Amino acid sequence: MSVTIGRRAALAFGAAALAAPALGQGIWPQGPIRFIGIFPPGGGTDILSRIWCQKMAELTGEQFVVENRSGSAGNIGTEAIARSAPDGRTIGLASVAPLAIGPTLYRRLPFDVTKDFTYVSGLWQLPNFLTINNDVPAHTVPELIALVKANPGKYSYASSGSGTTVHLSGAMFAAMAGLDMVHVPYRGGAPAHIDLVAGRVHMMFDNIPQGLGLVREGRLRGLAVTGAKRSPFAPEYPAMAEFLPGFEIDSWGGVMGPAGLAASVVQRLSQLTRQALAAPELIARFQENGATTWFTTAEEFTSFRARNEAAFAPIIRASGAQVD
Repeated sequence: MSVTIGRRAALAFGAAALAAPALGQGIWPQGPIRFIGIFPPGGGTDILSRIWCQKMAELTGEQFVVENRSGSAGNIGTEAIARSAPDGRTIGLASVAPLAIGPTLYRRLPFDVTKDFTYVSGLWQLPNFLTINNDVPAHTVPELIALVKANPGKYSYASSGSGTTVHLSGAMFAAMAGLDMVHVPYRGGAPAHIDLVAGRVHMMFDNIPQGLGLVREGRLRGLAVTGAKRSPFAPEYPAMAEFLPGFEIDSWGGVMGPAGLAASVVQRLSQLTRQALAAPELIARFQENGATTWFTTAEEFTSFRARNEAAFAPIIRASGAQVD
């Protein structure tokens, strides 16, 4: 039995067939997504990034592959995001270090924070946590200040790289308390903690997740958090502001892509991120790592970054932490 299709029907059928691939191409994601992590594996930001990527993979049925491109306080990985094609296949971690601290800390950066990125959403916020080696003879912040003052140049503080909130927290501590300490930068939080536990450095203001875990394992001693108030995840530890009024530094992470990311991709990525950050299991895992979920619109995230840069600028200048 033959069926005759009229000219209009044939044209309509053909148009629909042509439109189908275009509709499919408009759905993001299709295929694996590369997520550039800008710090080494094992650190707090890496752990949180992987939790989010895992949830995004569950929501989309696609792979979110974390590629760690560490070094230079996150600048190497951030540059890699900026230089990637704006096709939606590559996104990455937006971090306070290169995006809000870096523009003031460094005289030259290999990217422009206002022009080279498409900011999508915040993911988390968390304070830093002052930990010290167990052999350091201090059990409170005032005791640590007295110890370091009595031994100028003897004590060192580690960081996950120059230009991170970890570095800046230590620099602010030294400046506000009038201390002579040595800064020892590493390529990330994980290698810094290895030397801190071993006693090759004496203290560190790391993001709270990994530091808190090591303290609870008995491998380090915790003294204080850097938020304006005590952390709900570790309320037994005082805020640095209780001893040094005005001391406040928080870390944050978000998701971004290169400049020119299609509006449809940004919208879909934002929608999925909102879903991911609302999932009870993700919220619980973030809390286990000392972080709170933090969803923003693309516009809110863009303006927040600019405000945060402006807020950090006088702190960096006052600390004397600027580098070439």
